[in-house]
Amino acid sequence: MGLHPLEFSECYLDSPCFREKIKAHEAELDKTNRFIKELYKDGKNLINATKQLGMAQRKFAQCLGEFQFEYIGDAKTDDEDCIDKSLQEFSAFLRNLEDQRELMMRNITETLMKPLEKFRKEQLGAARAGKKKYEKETEKYYSSLEKLLNMSAKKKEPQLQEADGQVEQMRGHFQEESLDYICKLQEIQERKKFECVEPMLAFFQTVFTFYHQGFELAKDFDHYKRELQINIQNTRSRFEGTRSEVYELMKRIREAPQEYRQTSPISCEGYLYVQEKRPPPFGSSWVKRYCTFVKEQKILHMVTFDHRSGGKIGETESITLKSCVRKTTDMLDRRFCLELDITDRPGTVLTVQALSEDDQKFWMQAMGGKEPTGHYLGRTYSKERGIDAQLDDVGLTFVKNSINAIEKRGINDQGLYRVVGVSSKVQKLLSLMIDEKSNDVDLAASEDWDVKTITSALKLYLRSLPEPLMTYGLYKEFINPAKGGSPESRIQAVHCLVHKLPEKNRLVLGLLMKHLANVAAHSKQNLMTVANLGVVFGPTLMRPQEETVAAIMDLKFQNIVVEILIEHHEKIFADAPASCPPSPAQPVFTAPTRHSKKQSRQSRPLAVYNPQVLDIQNVSPVTDNAVAGLASDETSMGSNESMSSQSSSASASETPTDKSDHTSLSCSLINTLLLIEACCNPPSIHRLPSFFSVSSSSRKAMAVYPCEAEHESELSFQVGAIFNSVTLSREPGWLEGELEGKRGLIPENYVQML
Repeated sequence: MGLHPLEFSECYLDSPCFREKIKAHEAELDKTNRFIKELYKDGKNLINATKQLGMAQRKFAQCLGEFQFEYIGDAKTDDEDCIDKSLQEFSAFLRNLEDQRELMMRNITETLMKPLEKFRKEQLGAARAGKKKYEKETEKYYSSLEKLLNMSAKKKEPQLQEADGQVEQMRGHFQEESLDYICKLQEIQERKKFECVEPMLAFFQTVFTFYHQGFELAKDFDHYKRELQINIQNTRSRFEGTRSEVYELMKRIREAPQEYRQTSPISCEGYLYVQEKRPPPFGSSWVKRYCTFVKEQKILHMVTFDHRSGGKIGETESITLKSCVRKTTDMLDRRFCLELDITDRPGTVLTVQALSEDDQKFWMQAMGGKEPTGHYLGRTYSKERGIDAQLDDVGLTFVKNSINAIEKRGINDQGLYRVVGVSSKVQKLLSLMIDEKSNDVDLAASEDWDVKTITSALKLYLRSLPEPLMTYGLYKEFINPAKGGSPESRIQAVHCLVHKLPEKNRLVLGLLMKHLANVAAHSKQNLMTVANLGVVFGPTLMRPQEETVAAIMDLKFQNIVVEILIEHHEKIFADAPASCPPSPAQPVFTAPTRHSKKQSRQSRPLAVYNPQVLDIQNVSPVTDNAVAGLASDETSMGSNESMSSQSSSASASETPTDKSDHTSLSCSLINTLLLIEACCNPPSIHRLPSFFSVSSSSRKAMAVYPCEAEHESELSFQVGAIFNSVTLSREPGWLEGELEGKRGLIPENYVQML
């Protein structure tokens, strides 16, 4: 039962029942007033809590936006780049969400809080004021009435008439006030149904709008979220593969650390304790220094470094070594000591202490001491043992036979090339197929060999070649495009490099990529997408000569190169490209730093000298005798493995060395000497070999990649910019030229000489 209506006629009777009805109405308005007050209080708390939430989320978004993932190596993949930017995307999403939330809070204040408070003060406040006035008039009327009724009847008639007139006047005021009051009560009871509920509707409409906009933001973010999930999965897969390789390398290094210590034929490095003599009577002290010995120049660089001093690096001292002699314990009461005769300090002998007996032998061998021992100068990836695989006609026949069998019998097999065969059966099949006497087995028609055995044998054959199918010499060049640049530039760079491969290598690689593209076309059945095939064949088709953690980190870029070859095999293997611009600069020895732009020039990475940039045709001619002399010098410096790999590659291809091959060999030797020169000489005294006397009176160059200057001495430029008066800079990897009247430094791998 709801509230009873207040009839106007009842105002004249003012019955007890009428009074009860008025009390019920008043109680309901008091209840409404308390409800609005509580709602207003809770609404303010909600707004304040939302403001605190917004501040916390904005701070969280700012924290996300300021953090960046660092990557290992000198470049990152597209997946890593997306993951690196993911926190900025999350931050932007949260900021957009908070902008919508702030708008919602402002709308709540305008549409809910203010209207409710206005209704409470104006309408319910008016009802309370009317109640007081009604009660006051009631008290006056009934007091006057009682006074009149108590008046004696013996009073004079004029007095009685005057009293009756006053009471009648009081009754009129009371009844008018009663009519106004009950009208106001019922008006407010009806008005609150829309004036209280309408702000509620507006509030919920604001809330719905906020969540709808959040839904729209989430829907717009969904595409990026799906891509990021794929990027994360790709990175996770690469991590699993890389981790196993790194752990395997760590295990081998732990078993034989000395075999892996020396990775460069140019220099060696490690800790030595150097004896420093003091004036009497203090004797001498032994200071730990990190030493780098440059073999070609016989210069020993020593840097004071102590972990206990907070890891601060001291000044570098350089000496030129004349001879190295092992010092016995009879001469000095310390083990593992060497006596160094210094050229630039006649009569001065420097005594150093190695860390162990093996370390002492290591330094003696490096410095040309009197007790040299065999020392391994680098460890290369081992190939499969017992398989005499060659890239000849027999091998080509086996590849075609295997591809034909796989496409006829197992193109839809799930996990094709992922699922491996039994090792003994795989080796037996490969041995059978590369035997010239029994290589006529038709694998497509034979049921003796299952598909997984054939796929594993094909991969084993490619791994067992004396040199990877994409060659050691072009490994770095293939990796570099995958580390940066637009998709078009990557495809163009890989296209050019493929046509630098030996003819048989390119032929086999083309057959394989066409086959893998066919496999990827059936990925709905075999689940082998282009990315999965890249993971499988990346390390199989290309690998570096030396096994290092940095090389393992390049596995992800190997996969990208293979993906490019599969997706664009028709274009890449059809015809040679019309022109091949140089690749973007990718430092060989040091990864590009991401430190402050104010870093010193000496701390910048060394850039590779590019024969195309330096215009080898204008260089003084190199005769056959000179090439032979350079080759002998290179061999004496410990590059036996590199030369042997070249010779093995030549024998594997079984093609006579023509003039172009001879030229490429000369350029290779020149590049090697340039790299040696860049490593051996400190930046302050860097110089080019004498046969690189390039005329620079009117040289011009064109920018093939854009560059943003990081130092006031550098030039900023866009693609196509023309530089005048280009000369070689004293700094390695840089040229000097003029652009728009300003002269400055130019990264040489970013331009092409005209």
